[in-house]
Amino acid sequence: MTHDHTSTVRSVTPQDFEIERVRADFPVLHQEVHGRPLVYLDNGATTQKPSSVIEALERYYYMDNANVHRGIHELSERATRSYEATRDKVRAFLNARDTREIVFVRGTTEAINLVANSYGRGHLQEGDEILITGMEHHSNIVPWQLLCEQTGVKLAVVPINDNGELILDEFERRLTDRTRLVGVVHVSNALGTINPIKTLVRLAHDAGAVVLVDGAQAVAHIQVDVCDLDCDFYAFSSHKLYGPTGVGVLYGKQELLESMPPYQGGGEMIEEVTFERTTYNRLPYKFEAGTPNIAGVVGFGAAIDYVKQQGLGAISAHERSVLQYATHRVREIDGLRIIGTAGLKCSILSFIMDGIHPSDIGTLLDQLGIAVRTGHHCAMPVMQRYGIPGTARASFGMYNTRDEVDTFISGVIQAKSMLRGT
Repeated sequence: MTHDHTSTVRSVTPQDFEIERVRADFPVLHQEVHGRPLVYLDNGATTQKPSSVIEALERYYYMDNANVHRGIHELSERATRSYEATRDKVRAFLNARDTREIVFVRGTTEAINLVANSYGRGHLQEGDEILITGMEHHSNIVPWQLLCEQTGVKLAVVPINDNGELILDEFERRLTDRTRLVGVVHVSNALGTINPIKTLVRLAHDAGAVVLVDGAQAVAHIQVDVCDLDCDFYAFSSHKLYGPTGVGVLYGKQELLESMPPYQGGGEMIEEVTFERTTYNRLPYKFEAGTPNIAGVVGFGAAIDYVKQQGLGAISAHERSVLQYATHRVREIDGLRIIGTAGLKCSILSFIMDGIHPSDIGTLLDQLGIAVRTGHHCAMPVMQRYGIPGTARASFGMYNTRDEVDTFISGVIQAKSMLRGT
């Protein structure tokens, strides 16, 4: 199978990345946990926030706190300008054609549910099929299952191989004339696999299906160009891109969003309301009912500014170097097995240890000040594929270092010795 490279990075070496300057921008990293310096390796769950993001949140609440789009007074106008400026930053970040294609939601999960409920109910019917993959997060499984239960649509799944890679031949085989929608993760949160999205989109479009991409684990690590990918929908969360929690984005092609009914009813999504009928607002506000997380969106704009300032190419090169080093080091540990060995990976290092439950590893690492995540990572079908209850997962961000990897490796060896007596 050949991979298309959906990332574009400038030529840069890890040495070009000023890691200590970057680390200085993240206040939370400079603390001790259980008497040990914090080593934060849980970025797949959420990233830490630079001072500029925290300050943007403070500035909004100190100076600009007002509702957006509804006021003529100065605070409301300032809040609206900042809020809409973030929408344009997201548009540029994704290389979308128009800000009307950028819908603010609470996170990736709500974005996928929006598409399932609005596009799915309006365009799919009994006998149609939705195709997903065997490496999806629960958020890209359960909304489609709910839709299937309610409409009679069928769900099909593309298997993965032992390395955690999508079996492309099986993807093509499972695309049929009944396939109406494909939901696929860009980067697996449990395996780190980078899927060949551009190829998958082309194949799906050739079969007459639209494509939703779950980009939650991708946008902080690789450049995403939705026009180049030609995906129909792309969903991601602010908090995995160094921004606040409770904010996410649904990108959708304008013609598709225009064809979809509102997801929720209430303020902002209306144009005119009478007791007889309601007409709906224009894009993207048709999908943004109620008062949004204004401060979070403003902080998200600061996060995008910060990532652009560091350079996503430089970030990617640095993280790739750290992941390669960590992969090499864990392979030195007897009895340790990496889960997810795809040829094209980023950010994620999941593993199991012979005779030791992952949660025990995580608990002992925490006592050493090392934060990792353990369990099924909201990807239970992945764990079932490998016949395991879960993994321990180290996930890397722009501020992680090789020295932290060494501390992590020492911690894993110490945990192994304590739990197995070897």
